[in-house]
Amino acid sequence: MRISLNASSLLGSGDVGALKDHAAQSADEGFSGWWLAQTGLIDALTVFTAMDGKFPSLELGTAVIPTYPRHPTMLAGQALTTQAVMGEQPLVLGIGLSHQPVVEGMLGMSFDKPIRHLIDYLSILNPLLEEGAVEYKGEAFTTYMNTSRPSQAPSVMVAALGEQSLRVAGHRCDGTILWMTGPKTIASHIAPTINAAAAEAGRPAPRIVCSLPICVTDNESEAREDLSKMFAMYGQLPSYRAMLDREGVDQPGEVAIVGDEEQVMSQLDALSAAGTTDFAALEIGRNADESARTHSLLLSRL
Repeated sequence: MRISLNASSLLGSGDVGALKDHAAQSADEGFSGWWLAQTGLIDALTVFTAMDGKFPSLELGTAVIPTYPRHPTMLAGQALTTQAVMGEQPLVLGIGLSHQPVVEGMLGMSFDKPIRHLIDYLSILNPLLEEGAVEYKGEAFTTYMNTSRPSQAPSVMVAALGEQSLRVAGHRCDGTILWMTGPKTIASHIAPTINAAAAEAGRPAPRIVCSLPICVTDNESEAREDLSKMFAMYGQLPSYRAMLDREGVDQPGEVAIVGDEEQVMSQLDALSAAGTTDFAALEIGRNADESARTHSLLLSRL
């Protein structure tokens, strides 16, 4: 299981320079990847281009870009341009449907037939990334385009949790990017579903990227309670609530990677055994000691 970092907790500062510095440190330390969410008004792909391909050993990935605000032709162009600027540095274009309360409540758009939307989106995005050409008429999107493109295409993954979206991801993409999903659910639901779909489509075994909060601490119960409060909204969004229910837990903090060094190592081993190919750590330290211990443990897993 590869170990990477999820730097999305840094987005709240609005400091793009701090993000670039964090990525540079992550590359120097030998982490396999560096993931950034597309939330608020910092554009993740633009942050990647600002790094100018200076960290060729560090995979950069979006976790994830919501599909509804961006037409697939626009995202294809942005992703191809980003990959061209990055050169040989690997890019993962992680996309996702977001959530009905966000799409309808915040954006004022319809969330009708989200799986149909995802199929149509990928039916346009993938050919444009791979060939620069597509002829497709769908319910959600229709595009007829044949144009020049940079030669190197990024990998595409989908934030797929439910059975239908996992099957779409397995048939059409390189893997799934998870959040609020624990080892029991990965072993019994995520891995079998997406692996079977990929096999049906004759595709290579997909990557399963699991991102969770992680905190090395001597106060496990207190830390889990704090994390449950910090991430309370994810216990209310239907797709994440379904994953927590599958795992048999009530609160988001219960699925986080928390405990002393031995406990955290055991929890990471459980994720790997469940079928996780990549762990993207969202480091949460409530004080300097926890931050240092958490980072040190992750370094020891490289």
